[in-house]
Amino acid sequence: MPAKPPEADPVQDAPTVTGPARAAAGAPAVAHALRAAHRQMGVRRTALTLLRVNQPDGFDCPGCAWPDPGRPHTAEFCENGVKAVAEEATLRRVTPAFFAQHSVTDLAGRSGYWLGQQGRLTHPMYLPEGADHYEPIGWDRAFDLISEELRALPDPDRALFYTSGRTSNEAAFLYQLFARAYGTNNLPDCSNLCHESSGAALTETLGVGKGSVLLDDLYRADLIIVAGQNPGTNHPRMLSALEKAKAAGARVITVNPLPEAGLERFKNPQTPRGLAGGGTPLTDLFLQIRLGGDQALFRLLNKLLIDRGAVDTEFIDRHTAGYDALATAARAADWEDTRRATGLTRDAIERALDMVIASRRVIVCWAMGLTQHKHAVPTIKEIVNFLLLRGNVGRPGAGVCPVRGHSNVQGDRTMGITERPAPAFLDALADEFGFTPPRRPGLDVVDSIRALRDGRADVFFAMGGNFVAASPDTAVTEDAMRRARLTVHVSTKLNRSHCVTGARALILPTLGRTERDRQATGDQFVTVEDSMGVVHASRGRLEPASPHLLSETAIVCRLAHRVLGGNRVAPWTDFERDYRLVRARIARVVPGFEDFETRVARPGGFALPHAPRDARHFPTATGKANFSAGPVTWPKAPPGRLLLQTLRSHDQYNTTIYGLDDRYRGITGGRRVVLVHPEDARDLGLPDGSHADLTSEWTDGTERTAPGFRVVHYPTARGCAAAYYPETNVLVPLDATADTSNTPASKSLVVRLTPSAGA
Repeated sequence: MPAKPPEADPVQDAPTVTGPARAAAGAPAVAHALRAAHRQMGVRRTALTLLRVNQPDGFDCPGCAWPDPGRPHTAEFCENGVKAVAEEATLRRVTPAFFAQHSVTDLAGRSGYWLGQQGRLTHPMYLPEGADHYEPIGWDRAFDLISEELRALPDPDRALFYTSGRTSNEAAFLYQLFARAYGTNNLPDCSNLCHESSGAALTETLGVGKGSVLLDDLYRADLIIVAGQNPGTNHPRMLSALEKAKAAGARVITVNPLPEAGLERFKNPQTPRGLAGGGTPLTDLFLQIRLGGDQALFRLLNKLLIDRGAVDTEFIDRHTAGYDALATAARAADWEDTRRATGLTRDAIERALDMVIASRRVIVCWAMGLTQHKHAVPTIKEIVNFLLLRGNVGRPGAGVCPVRGHSNVQGDRTMGITERPAPAFLDALADEFGFTPPRRPGLDVVDSIRALRDGRADVFFAMGGNFVAASPDTAVTEDAMRRARLTVHVSTKLNRSHCVTGARALILPTLGRTERDRQATGDQFVTVEDSMGVVHASRGRLEPASPHLLSETAIVCRLAHRVLGGNRVAPWTDFERDYRLVRARIARVVPGFEDFETRVARPGGFALPHAPRDARHFPTATGKANFSAGPVTWPKAPPGRLLLQTLRSHDQYNTTIYGLDDRYRGITGGRRVVLVHPEDARDLGLPDGSHADLTSEWTDGTERTAPGFRVVHYPTARGCAAAYYPETNVLVPLDATADTSNTPASKSLVVRLTPSAGA
């Protein structure tokens, strides 16, 4: 039988701490995964459900976006994928009786962990103005309330339509169509918080804002550089791909401020060696870089490649623009400046250089450790420079590999979920649906918070996600949300955003990825796009958690029908009945989706076209791949201060907290911890086990403090610290964002640590 949810919030600032692990996965990962699944689903449901994960006739894991291999293993899932599935397929339920028992004030005082552990939402719920308890509401009345509020707005741009990365292609396409038919491009999404910097840099340099490699390219690479990423926790199935690449002869350089167990040694639980043996060492060279020093590192590598003549002149002459400017800028790179920026020794950098020169096919992978800095976009451009110098774009086994987080975050963007749509996309929408989409740019996440704060937005509608917990500057975000007239969340489970509401609020419960989606024409499937641009089908198999749930697609169709006045712009009623009709429209609007229905029916789906990869064609302003030659910058902390990065624990996926352990970092039973190098901690007078308040320093003079963090002496890079989000999002100023992309700069916060009162 599954376990009951916790009745009380556990203490989170007094964990047991041991040393960091030296290997990831293996038998312990299997045991932890099964325990988590049994607690939520019970034994029989666990077995039936997990055998469908990432299978051609099953459902796509609701966790990360790592691609599936051509021939999936019977157990094609990881420990954290099991946790994600278990949280969704749980037998625990949050019914109207729960909301009658717990006021919003009560729920607002609970942790995100406690809220998420209560189970699946079963009924639409409504919080009237001035009330402190949600109450059940019928679907028709809920749609009426939303429609009344939206129709009453004097300007469509006073509404915000947020999207989480778990939304299917079909629902996302209809959602953006509805928002634009309503009259706004205010379509902020979770990409604004994560890989927006990647998209901005890659679009300008290569012409396509996505990665250029497929899974098979990893297996053909000579060298794979993993920078600012922890796949052992955030994309565990990537470790299997790296293991396979190593077996084929690849070498791996890891660039990260923290040593991560998964990149040190991988014990593949699907092999005897992984279960009972020593596993596979993955990293050949570990560059323990200072936070934000990556641009300086790659600029110096580029200087050294140019100085040694180790560049592909034929590729540069034929396919690139701006080489001379880069060469001039790169030659100015300085060893001493690079040492200050990176904390790396000359010997370590020269070893990396030798590995690069010895490799014909190079891939660079990265994630949030690179994208969430003020200089994130220039950093990624410098990585593109590095690859272009040796022709490592458009060659098998080489290219750029930004590793996306949520399972369809890239697909949502492909479907048009963006505040700045391309003119060609809007033209295609207009031609297909016979209306005039708005052309003015909309608001991203940070600008949406500003609009709510400043009284320029009144309605906030979220298709999934946990906006309040995921966003920066928690106090500002929560105050902004409370200024809205109406907040609406389409959700599967309870989260913090349901407790921080506008004057009125709605919770609309939806089907999960694991559940059967029955409509008038029969069972439906949806599609998703993985981190490497492969589109495939997902078919839920479980009975819905409640008969009162609607699919995301149905919610969008009924809302559009109600707000727009019938089947204006699109046949919303027909779309809800048969998702094939939606895919037919996608095929006519979105390039690369021609013959969508036939191609997605094939096992494994199909890869979207990528001009730089497929033909070394670069759809940029110059018609070529563009080198970049901007100045090199890096974050600096004054004396007595540290640079803090926010990160996930191993018992976490984005803002979803599965448990209170971070097994690979040796932390059990708590989340309010700050990882500090022992020498930095001693300089600050903070013994291991003491408690400190974290205060960020920003140019606005406002002090933002997260109190009561247990100090853990940890082998991070000198001058750097780390702590978990969302607890530390309170420290991230709303205006501390990456240039160009406007992504919150959560990976290089200047903080001071002071002993907690009474510590």
